[in-house]
Amino acid sequence: MKLLSYRLNDGIYFGPKVKKEEAVWDVLRIQETLQVLPSFPRTIVEGVGLGIDFIEQIRKLVEAALKSENPNSFKHSFTEIEWLSPIPRTPKNIMAVGKNYADHAKEMGGAANSFVVFTKSPTAIAADEQTLSVHADKTSSYDYEGELAIVIGKKGKDIPSKLAYDYIFGYTIANDLTARDIQNRHQQYFLGKSLEGSCPLGPYVVTKDEIPNPQELTVVTKVNDEIRQNGKTSDMVFSVEQIIADISKTVTLEPGDIILTGTPAGVGNGFNPPKFLKSGDIVKISIEGIGTLVNKFE
Repeated sequence: MKLLSYRLNDGIYFGPKVKKEEAVWDVLRIQETLQVLPSFPRTIVEGVGLGIDFIEQIRKLVEAALKSENPNSFKHSFTEIEWLSPIPRTPKNIMAVGKNYADHAKEMGGAANSFVVFTKSPTAIAADEQTLSVHADKTSSYDYEGELAIVIGKKGKDIPSKLAYDYIFGYTIANDLTARDIQNRHQQYFLGKSLEGSCPLGPYVVTKDEIPNPQELTVVTKVNDEIRQNGKTSDMVFSVEQIIADISKTVTLEPGDIILTGTPAGVGNGFNPPKFLKSGDIVKISIEGIGTLVNKFE
């Protein structure tokens, strides 16, 4: 199931993509109108915490809408809505793994020989199709990083790696935008990774049943239709299950938490001369099974 969040008439909503249509089901309206379920979550993060039960609830709502007299009254065309990040706000900072692809570590002048975790502020979250700033007044080296992102679905601490997939709700796409000069100047990651809009996510969160093996995906990043990154998640140094197990040794994971899994080689900083983002650039990050995250910069 592909779930998205959106704004409509000043309200924030969520729902599944309508199959074979560029539209979303308004599941909150279905529930309010048809009273299908005894209760239903008001936010997507609340629903994510219900795991498979949430998915089954949504399926029941869609089935009820399809059987109603006017199914189209419960749909919104993509042209009607404003896209939001599928998880509009995370419970805590976005967590991310650094240098998790050996070729990327090499292009950055290092080695992928240790487990590096940093965070980004939740205020960095942005959406698919959102126009973002290159922050020219703050940085001259704004860089892109296409990544697979994990959406946590169950609270957990000290999670064994063999049980890690039980704690995943689904996956989305992230662009871990980074001000390299700020990152280098402060000799840590947080400030250079947390500029406003520096973590676009989307377009969907795809439930884990549709991606049985997250280590068999292709990650492609294009800047103005030039392929810059073309990597495979099988090349991760630390796998998805290892990432969850290792982070949860220290941090209690919660429903709605997002973990970025690292980026393949081909970031702007890796070119000679570097190819940093500039006003007018369009970045497209595609991961098979999820879709394409698109942002224009100004």
